[in-house]
Amino acid sequence: MRRPEQQAHQALVMHLRQRGVPGLVFLHPANGGWRRPVEAAIFKSLGVRAGAPDLLIYYAGRSYALELKAPGGKATENQLKFLDDLDAAGVITCISEGLDAALSVLEAWGLLRGVAV
Repeated sequence: MRRPEQQAHQALVMHLRQRGVPGLVFLHPANGGWRRPVEAAIFKSLGVRAGAPDLLIYYAGRSYALELKAPGGKATENQLKFLDDLDAAGVITCISEGLDAALSVLEAWGLLRGVAV
């Protein structure tokens, strides 16, 4: 069975693909998961950093970062530090608990057309 956070993330990406405003660009930095030590060292030397948010979003000259958590989930210390660094760099950031909260954030940011029902 899939994890609740993974299911919410996949549903959120579906909304971004179907309802995203024209010109919206987004990605999920795939730096999670276990790596062999050599591979991990290579990735680190290339700039991979622990705590990257789930979605990095770009639209109309602005940058957004969204960390998605399952209901009751908590951000890690690395995630909070990364979001703080992004805030300091002028990126609009948010931690959302669950799909509905994440959709509300994206709608408030003006990144989705329409309203989720």
